[in-house]
Amino acid sequence: MGSLPSEAKLPWIKTPCIRSPQISKVAGCNVYLKLDNLQPSGSFKSRGIGNYMTRAAAAAGPDSAVHFYCPSGGNAGLACATSALALRLPATIVVPLTTSALIMARLRELGARVHQVGADFAAADRHVRDELLPGDPAGVYVPPFDHPDIWDGAATIVEELRAQMDVPLDGIVCSVGGGGMVNGIMQGIEAAAPAWPAGRKPRVLAVETVGCDSLNASVRAGRHITLPAITSIATTLGASRVSDQTWRWSQAGNMDSAVVSDADAVVACLRFADDACIVVEPACGAALAPAYRGDLRRWLGQGLSDEEWARKNIVLQVCGGRGVTLGILDEYRRKYASESSIELP
Repeated sequence: MGSLPSEAKLPWIKTPCIRSPQISKVAGCNVYLKLDNLQPSGSFKSRGIGNYMTRAAAAAGPDSAVHFYCPSGGNAGLACATSALALRLPATIVVPLTTSALIMARLRELGARVHQVGADFAAADRHVRDELLPGDPAGVYVPPFDHPDIWDGAATIVEELRAQMDVPLDGIVCSVGGGGMVNGIMQGIEAAAPAWPAGRKPRVLAVETVGCDSLNASVRAGRHITLPAITSIATTLGASRVSDQTWRWSQAGNMDSAVVSDADAVVACLRFADDACIVVEPACGAALAPAYRGDLRRWLGQGLSDEEWARKNIVLQVCGGRGVTLGILDEYRRKYASESSIELP
């Protein structure tokens, strides 16, 4: 991993990793929660985007005018706005018309300039590149997920887990949108390769929701493809095409792809709110759903006896997300609970 600029205040934090007795019981193994919902922006995006922006500010120099521009459907923009506050620099976030009033309000609370343009992320991205950046010589484009500096920031997840866990790390479960987080996790595992016992490199389960499953569609097709549209409610997973690097990592041998329904992602959020007293959005619920469905073993414990599976230590990456409230979760309960394969208490 590239070195971080030591003189800058990093706009992300080390987050706790705790064992969950409740989810461990359901999953049949030892389940740990990496609580990136506690990042300053409310999601793991603080790591990658914070790292990208910190490096960009350091490269420009202390006396340079820098203005960050980020196209986003939600969490990337919040991470950009939060990081800009930490770096004491301005940020403009461009969101599509589908972005909720909740996210818009939270962006403005952080002091960001907000533009709402276009029907989807691609339109917002074009507005940044074609309309805003050409008119601002101090403008710096902030990609939501597809850049090595972003993957370097996400790789700190693995660095922290190695220091925090006093048991072997057997697997990590994470949600996938464009691939910034899973790229960093895979990179972090590879960087620590000498630390893993022979044949014991942690497996990574990358989870998407139906309608946002561009990685899984590519895996099934055997080629890197683009979805024609995003139809899932987990809009912060709304990348119609994962990064080239994500597609390459999917063929690495220790990464698997899974898909869950919107209903299962939502009910996983509801169960998690009861068990952990933590509210997360459906994009995060996607990573929780395999554990709550009781079929995590299908991907990470095939061929193991009950005793062997019970000894496995699996981390669920609680990526967070600020696009949800208790009221929204209650609406989800009414709409989706009956459709889910996960039971509510």
